[in-house]
Amino acid sequence: MSHVFTSVSPVDGETLWQGSSAGRQEIRECMERAARAADDWRSTTVEERVELVRRFEAELTIHRDEIADLISREVGKLVWDAEGEVAASIAKIETSILAMEQRRSDVMVDAGKAVATPVQRRIRFQPLGVTLVLGPFNFPLHLPGGQIIPALLAGNAVVFKPSEQAMAVAQWMVDAWCRAGIPSDVLQLIPGAAEAAQLAIDSPEVSAVFLTGGREAGNAIHRQLAGRSEVLLALELGGNNPMVIMDSVNPAIAARLVSFSAFISAGQRCTCARRALFVSGAETEAQIEELVTQTAQLRVGMPKDSPTPHIGPLVSGLAASRLLETYECLMNLGCKPLIPLEVVAPFDALVRPAVLDASGISEEASAKINQMEWFGPILIVQREPDFDSAVNSAASTPYGLSAALLGGTDAMFEQFVDRVGAGVVNWNSPTTGAAGTLPFGGLGASGNHRPAGYHAIDFCSDPVASLEQSTPAVGDPWDMAK
Repeated sequence: MSHVFTSVSPVDGETLWQGSSAGRQEIRECMERAARAADDWRSTTVEERVELVRRFEAELTIHRDEIADLISREVGKLVWDAEGEVAASIAKIETSILAMEQRRSDVMVDAGKAVATPVQRRIRFQPLGVTLVLGPFNFPLHLPGGQIIPALLAGNAVVFKPSEQAMAVAQWMVDAWCRAGIPSDVLQLIPGAAEAAQLAIDSPEVSAVFLTGGREAGNAIHRQLAGRSEVLLALELGGNNPMVIMDSVNPAIAARLVSFSAFISAGQRCTCARRALFVSGAETEAQIEELVTQTAQLRVGMPKDSPTPHIGPLVSGLAASRLLETYECLMNLGCKPLIPLEVVAPFDALVRPAVLDASGISEEASAKINQMEWFGPILIVQREPDFDSAVNSAASTPYGLSAALLGGTDAMFEQFVDRVGAGVVNWNSPTTGAAGTLPFGGLGASGNHRPAGYHAIDFCSDPVASLEQSTPAVGDPWDMAK
């Protein structure tokens, strides 16, 4: 049963989108239209698809200020953060085209000089059909775009179910695709919450489901698709991301990199650092003290405030309430507040970042923290006796999205990459650092071996292998098989 819902700005309380969630019949009709459109869209040439996405790129470029402002207003991003998301979305066009050319273009395979045969070996790539993209609120343009664009390039029809907290941005994006000339029903938008996603996943027309979201949602979809092995599932999930800080790192530099990793976008990036593991030494206490000092000095405010804040609001007051519950849970596990989490009145979605000291808590409590997933500016600080202990603690989580090592040697970083169990592992850089020309995805509970980023094109098509010759073979295959 459909119901009316709204998307309300956490910045000024304005309603930016209002409509009805898609019901069973609407989703049924949407999927049927998508299946028909997919048959036509797959018959278009690659050149036609590339031309379309470049027209969409032009729409983003022309209207970049407009969409950046809408992102900021709808999900609370600071202006510079929203502008960065739009820039990344524009850059995604050419990198997606290049990824398709390099990774998923038809190719003839050389059999080698040792094989004297007229048979040609060829790999083609066929679209999956109807892809369902389930988008997040934190990058409402860039992250779903990073799956929609390669899916369309590969020849799929796309049904897009965005976060109900980012419906205005989603509507704007679909309208921009329409202005770019996308054929009818090749890209469709279905509004709603979890129930709408569940109905869409159950549709027999669905060939693939792409989710960017939390572990709980990913596991629920995995269970829902049990027994439907023909449906490809690509999960980009959250993390409990560690940073290991060596004693040799200058305290001011360590504090800048750690605080940026933990608190950029108000901690609402899946790659944000959640645990900072300081390897004990002469500089350790100075590093932690400097982290606390710099964090306390970060400006917290709304997007249009002056001077420009470092940290803006969470996506909603409800998100802030849930983060406060997480904070209380961490306190009950024995963490001590170096900086407490505080809601900044009169804004129910604006919080000051928290730094909690978990040094000396029980192993049981530490294990529980490592199992947790939260989405906001809370950082756990731990002291570790040596590098090996720090790496072991960093890896002691079911998640494996991102991790970073500050300081150390080449050999130590190679050991860190090998042991930490993450899909994005950085050295002397924030945990949030990622490049459009690299894969992006998590290991363990942070994904299902379908990295996005530059490799998103890989899960948008199926490879088809062919042995080909222009005329039937003259010899008897039974004799040749002996």
